Amino acid sequence: MISYELTAADLADTHFAISPLAETVFSLWALADPGRHALHLPWLRSVRGRLGGPDADLLLALVGPARSRPGFHTPSRPVPDFLTPRPRTFEPAFEDELAIARVTSPKVVRRDLLATHAPRPTPTVLRSALTSGSRAVAALRDGICELLQRYWELALAPAWQQMRLVLEADTTYRARQLATSGARLLFTDMHPNIRWRDGVLEIHEMMGHHHVAAEGRGLLLMPSLFASKPVPPLDPGEPPSLTYPSRGVATLWAPPPEIDGGALVSLVGRPRARLLALLGEPLPTIDIARRLGVTPSAVSQHLQVLHDAGLLTRTRHGRQVLYRRSELGDHLAAGAA
Repeated sequence: MISYELTAADLADTHFAISPLAETVFSLWALADPGRHALHLPWLRSVRGRLGGPDADLLLALVGPARSRPGFHTPSRPVPDFLTPRPRTFEPAFEDELAIARVTSPKVVRRDLLATHAPRPTPTVLRSALTSGSRAVAALRDGICELLQRYWELALAPAWQQMRLVLEADTTYRARQLATSGARLLFTDMHPNIRWRDGVLEIHEMMGHHHVAAEGRGLLLMPSLFASKPVPPLDPGEPPSLTYPSRGVATLWAPPPEIDGGALVSLVGRPRARLLALLGEPLPTIDIARRLGVTPSAVSQHLQVLHDAGLLTRTRHGRQVLYRRSELGDHLAAGAA
C-alpha cells in the first residue's frame, strides 16, 4: 500500500491536470497488453499497423513487466517517472512537457528505467546504454524523446481533441464532487483501490510500500484514458500525485448517433436531430460535444434553440447545466426511430 498524508491545506491545494505526454506514455499499456484494453481496440487497430521494428521495441521497453501478487485484481505495469513530469498548468502542450523530459539528468533517467523493470533485467534495447556512461544514457534519453514525439504525432495527436474532451469532462465532474461533498466522496468514487481515512489517502494493491507526508505540497490528480487502476509515481520522493481511470472511456471511440432521413431531420435539421437522439440521458455540454466529435461552442446554439422550442429540459447540477429530452422531445425522437 502507498499512502499520502494530507492536511487541510493540502486538500485546499488539491487540483487537477490533463497531461498529453502522460497519456502518450500510458497508451503504451494498451500496445503492450491489448487484451486488458478492449475498449481501445478501435484505436489500437488504427495504430498498430503503422508501428514496427526498432521503434516498437523501444516504445514497449518503456513499459515494465506486469507485477502482481495474490489478491491483486489488476497487475501493475510501471512506466518511468521522468516521462510523466508533473504538469505545470491545467493542460500543458505536449511539446512543453516533452521539453522537460529532454533535460532530465542521465542519473535520473537511469534510475527510472531500472526501477521500471526491477527486479528483472532491463530489455536488450535499453541495456547497453544503461550499463555505459552518462553520455550514452543522455543519448538514449534523447532517442526516447524523439520517438515519443513521432509516436504522439502518429497515434494520439489526430484523436487528441475527442480524448481531451473526455478528460476535461472527468475533471469537471470530480472538481464538483470535491467542492460539494468533500474528499471522502471524491476518493470513494474514484476507484475501489482508493480509500480516504482520517486524513490519509490509501492506495491499495500497489507493489510499492511507502507513506508520504504532503507537507504543504498539495495533491495533483490526473485522469487517464488508459489507466485501469490508480497510478502514483514510482519514486516516493516525487510530490504527491495520482493518476486514476477516467470516466467516459466506454464512449470514447463510439460513433455519434446516426439519424435516418425523415420528418424529424426535415423539421429541425440533422445536427439538432442528432442532439435529440443523444439526449435520452442528462448530459452536460462538454459530454455532448465529445460524443458528437465537435467543440462545446458548436452545440451551445443548437441546445438553446431546442430548449426554447420545448424539446429539451435543463437543470443545474453544481457548476454544470445538464440537458435532456423533454416529454415532447421523447415523442419526436421516438417517431423518428
